[in-house]
Amino acid sequence: MTIAQKRPTTPKFDNSFLSGLQKQLPELIPPAIAIAIFLVIWQIFSWTPGATLPGPIQVIQDTWILILYPFYDKGGTDKGLFWQISASLQRVAISYTLAAIVGIGIGVLIGVNKTISKALDPIFQLLRTVPPLAWVPISLAALRQNEPAALFVIFITAIWPILINTAVGVTQIPQDYNNVAKVLQLSKKEYFLNILIPSALPYIFTGLRIAIGLAWLAIIAAEIVMSGIVGIGFFIWDAYQNNNVSEVILALVYIGVVGLILDKIMAWLQNKILPEQK
Repeated sequence: MTIAQKRPTTPKFDNSFLSGLQKQLPELIPPAIAIAIFLVIWQIFSWTPGATLPGPIQVIQDTWILILYPFYDKGGTDKGLFWQISASLQRVAISYTLAAIVGIGIGVLIGVNKTISKALDPIFQLLRTVPPLAWVPISLAALRQNEPAALFVIFITAIWPILINTAVGVTQIPQDYNNVAKVLQLSKKEYFLNILIPSALPYIFTGLRIAIGLAWLAIIAAEIVMSGIVGIGFFIWDAYQNNNVSEVILALVYIGVVGLILDKIMAWLQNKILPEQK
């Protein structure tokens, strides 16, 4: 047996993670520097005389327990930030899914039928400009309960970009595609699955991506004015009422992070289903 054979072999490490990290490093450095500069400027301004908002250091000191224990649950609305955000995300998931189904369905209908489009366009243009907070008293008056009212506010806010972008995508189908469908005598089902949906899909995803951000904004606005429900919006309002500004700021950070993650998820789905859009 040779010396080389006696020498123990060293395990071969998979460098795929490190190589991937090295590729992403140039993309991560600029935002990291920008965030660091922002925090430094914020901290400096918080030290100026007369400043009323706490700086990042004080925010961390004041909310250390909330950061360390996001899963605590003392019953009622006294829950950790994980449960607050989870409750809000559940409402968003329900209403956003319903808005996607209804929005895509109506968008296709008004996209293929000009008469229906002309009839409904004034109503849609009127309703889509109403701010989410304006829907809160209407939904409360009609539904009488906070939970379904919050779901309705999310739904009515998220549906418009999905509906409008779907309708635009249907109307933008190239005429050559329609001519081919006529020549091949495709059935309505075949035309829908093989021509209409693939052609309109980029527009639909644009609407879905815009709508997920609006849905997240809407639930925060709805929960702020609807008392007694678990959610990050109500958490912000309750913290403000108790003059816990640091908790409000911490919640805003969580809201921004979750919103960013939701947008990235939609972008990932779009790139998976529409790889040519990369």
